[in-house]
Amino acid sequence: MSAPRAESVTSRPLPLAPSRQGRGKDFCKSLRNITEAVKVLVLLALLAAGEAYAAEPLTLDEAVATALKNHPQAVEARESLHGAEARTGQALANYYPQISIAADWSKGRSFLTPLESIKSTEVHTDALYLKQTIYDFGRTAGAVAAARGNRAAAAEALAITRQDISFRVRSAYYLLLAAGKQVIAVRETVRLKEEVYRQAQEFFNQGIRPKVDVSRAEANLFAARTALIRAENNREIARVELANAIGVPSLEERALVEPAAGQAPLPERGLVREEALAGRAELKRLDALKGGAAATLKTARSGHLPILSGTASIGYADRDFPPDGNVWGIGLNLTVPLFSGFATVEQEREAVAGLRAVEARQNDQRLQIVRDVESAWLGVKEAVARMASTEKEVAAAGENRALAMGRYQEGVGNIIEVTDAQSLAIDAETAHIQAVYDYHTALARLDRAVGKE
Repeated sequence: MSAPRAESVTSRPLPLAPSRQGRGKDFCKSLRNITEAVKVLVLLALLAAGEAYAAEPLTLDEAVATALKNHPQAVEARESLHGAEARTGQALANYYPQISIAADWSKGRSFLTPLESIKSTEVHTDALYLKQTIYDFGRTAGAVAAARGNRAAAAEALAITRQDISFRVRSAYYLLLAAGKQVIAVRETVRLKEEVYRQAQEFFNQGIRPKVDVSRAEANLFAARTALIRAENNREIARVELANAIGVPSLEERALVEPAAGQAPLPERGLVREEALAGRAELKRLDALKGGAAATLKTARSGHLPILSGTASIGYADRDFPPDGNVWGIGLNLTVPLFSGFATVEQEREAVAGLRAVEARQNDQRLQIVRDVESAWLGVKEAVARMASTEKEVAAAGENRALAMGRYQEGVGNIIEVTDAQSLAIDAETAHIQAVYDYHTALARLDRAVGKE
């Protein structure tokens, strides 16, 4: 047998090419992984930026500014002012000449007096007409003054709307802050009642306390959880109210900025009343309406007087089209009203009644302003006193609760003492929270009574 032939070394495949392909695939895979990681990081950064922006707290000034700009009531008041300005322009139009162009064509058979016969006629006329009221004895002046008075009244109505919106936003803002603080206080109460419940169970298991302590602690715990549900719901309702006051669909979950600590000095009672009577937009609006009513009365009385106006026209007239015969005319027109079925007399009576009604509304508005100022001033004073009183009440009730819970944990107190102490503490905290934000709301009400935004 012949020996097997040795295989040539050069005929074996070299492993270099597959190794390079593998390294290339690994590199591409790593590059894809890096790209995906970068995309994830960018996405997370964008989400974090969005969350940071969404979590930016809402300040009271921002809330008021947004409401004054976007609230539908503010928009309506602004548009009403624009309408009043347009009506003033309409009244002023009577001071200017009335210019018009008219074209006329007629054809038919007419009796011509100079010819004493019936002839066929055809006329084409194109003319420019001018009419100018020369003097109407106060009609136009009264209409303009009445329109300007109504325009001033609309401007004050806009100011009133802005003040009402500002007060509503401030009240809703403080209501939401108070509701949030109430949720925190009730959550703390739930936590403490859970501790008491666990302690009561432990005492019962050790035979130190009866089963009734466990049952009472459990009932108190579930009552606190129910109160927490109610407090959280009240907070969400307050959030909806603030969004509605601002004029936006939702506030989402934006936090609110707490008002500055401290108390502003309470202004003197008499000075506040005088400032309100001098600066309230409601009185300014009625003054403007009174001026407009007086102007309307002047216009009504001028209905008894004549109107003098001038007319002029120039154009072309001919039987052919286009006409090439020049025609013109000029004249004066004096209209003297003699009898209008007592319409002018009744218009005057209506204007007098309207003027007296505005004067009566002014007197009534002054009484309301004094009442609003006095009530708001007393509300601030009472809130300041309640803040000081409830602050001490919170401290005393907190110490009493700590002592009661300590005695119960030591085994010398009873569950009734703990329950009463916890109830007293949450009532005191609630009263203090209410007093603090009632103070800020009372300040906002006082500003509204004075006539500030």
